[in-house]
Amino acid sequence: MKFITDYRDARRVHALMDEIARTIHHPWVIMEICGGQTHSIMKYGLDQLLPDGLELVHGPGCPVCVTSIEMIDKALAIAAQPGVIFTSYGDMLRVPGSAGDLFSIRAAGGDVRVVYSSLDAVKIAQENPEQQVVFFAIGFETTAPANAMCVFHAKKLGLKNFSLLTSHVRVPPAMHTILGSVNNRVQGFLAAGHVCSVMGYWEYTPIAQKYQVPIVVTGFEPLDITHGILYVVRQLEMGTYYAENAYSRVVSYEGNQPAQKIIRQVFEDCDQTWRGIGTIPSSGWQLKSEYKDFDAVQRFQVQQIKPAESPLCIAGRILQGLNKPFDCSAFANQCNPEHPLGATMVSSEGACSAYYRYGRSQ
Repeated sequence: MKFITDYRDARRVHALMDEIARTIHHPWVIMEICGGQTHSIMKYGLDQLLPDGLELVHGPGCPVCVTSIEMIDKALAIAAQPGVIFTSYGDMLRVPGSAGDLFSIRAAGGDVRVVYSSLDAVKIAQENPEQQVVFFAIGFETTAPANAMCVFHAKKLGLKNFSLLTSHVRVPPAMHTILGSVNNRVQGFLAAGHVCSVMGYWEYTPIAQKYQVPIVVTGFEPLDITHGILYVVRQLEMGTYYAENAYSRVVSYEGNQPAQKIIRQVFEDCDQTWRGIGTIPSSGWQLKSEYKDFDAVQRFQVQQIKPAESPLCIAGRILQGLNKPFDCSAFANQCNPEHPLGATMVSSEGACSAYYRYGRSQ
């Protein structure tokens, strides 16, 4: 606990904020990629301590939020089939599809279970050989090694009743999309420390150079985030643009090599649809051909799904840093945690959820 408390020291945070205020001489817009960072910023009031002229906007680094509505609809179609045990992390059960969510499938009699690890789903498959067990494999680079390992393990066990509904997404292609947009407002990034603990931050160097934006890897505690903001502001004021590590106690430049190896062994790049944003080329991972027997989309023949998004939801613009949650006409009215219109209100990492929970209504 002492270690955590050190990184929540209000005196040190305020001292860093004072240093940011002394450093900044121009208005800047910084995006924190990760929804976990967004919630920390709101929870500890860091956004309210920032000096004038410095704005934080919130990126697409919430895996639940960016899972496409088409993929949610495929999950609903599979989970409703007889003889299927559908497993998922808890956040996904309340994410709305075109018509309902996984909770509604469970209420109608579907066997939908919350698991804490993809290997838990493999164990369920071993224990229920007469049923098809599907794991909803979502997430960024952080969850990919474990999901790759579960497929690798299932193949070694010779399981014929286990499959993945895969919706993995990658951070660097999303950054390219945001920075390459004609509407882009982002001038610097706080990169997600847990993603970089797996992948390192070598992929960010060419992005920083190409678009002339500083990218600083940081963690999730108040002191981590404030340090990251200071490092970005220093670069912006000096006119330097490179990838920098403010989270060295966890992250190395090369990242976790064994984790990257199992990802490369099981997955390959693919185009991926991001909810509210659209298709981003080479932004996802799909199972390689030698693991296609574990592809739930192929096994259950749910390729042809035509989703329908709520016309009121502006989550896509929020995830690109173009709007804040309170800009949405439905925020805290038609859309709230009990009746969410979009995933950003459901997820524990969603920006709309953070704004609602911590009272940022304007």
